[in-house]
Amino acid sequence: MDFKDIKSIVDLMKKNSLSEFEMEKEGFKIKLRRASEEGRPEEVQVQHYLPPAVPVPAAPAEVPVAVPVPAPAPVTDPEIKSPMIGTFYRKPSPESESYVEVGDTVTADMVVCIIEAMKVMNEIKAEMSGVVTEILIEDSRPVEFGQPLFRVRPT
Repeated sequence: MDFKDIKSIVDLMKKNSLSEFEMEKEGFKIKLRRASEEGRPEEVQVQHYLPPAVPVPAAPAEVPVAVPVPAPAPVTDPEIKSPMIGTFYRKPSPESESYVEVGDTVTADMVVCIIEAMKVMNEIKAEMSGVVTEILIEDSRPVEFGQPLFRVRPT
């Protein structure tokens, strides 16, 4: 609201013999009051009210950002993987000993297990030399192509 608008309101107050005018709109408030007509000069009071200040949140203190450092990749031993789909067996027959145990040393041409596929028993060779560190599949369980069977630490 500018001065011209206020002057227009004062003129309307005189014309209509109003002694008081008050208006509030969108955070702006104006109140006009005329003095009594006893010969005293007219007094016009203009009051401007601003909306209450909204507290502005303080800028957050700069917190040092932890930059994630990639953890070193765990050193894992190479794996002997299944070359086919089938059933994994650790022994040549139910009465026999297992081909290998954890801690056994294997050579590239050594048989480490059998995978049965379509009633055919396929001997699986280590194809690497080293020490067996982990057996990853339980005996008589189905396996998928490329599924890790053993971990071997190269020697």
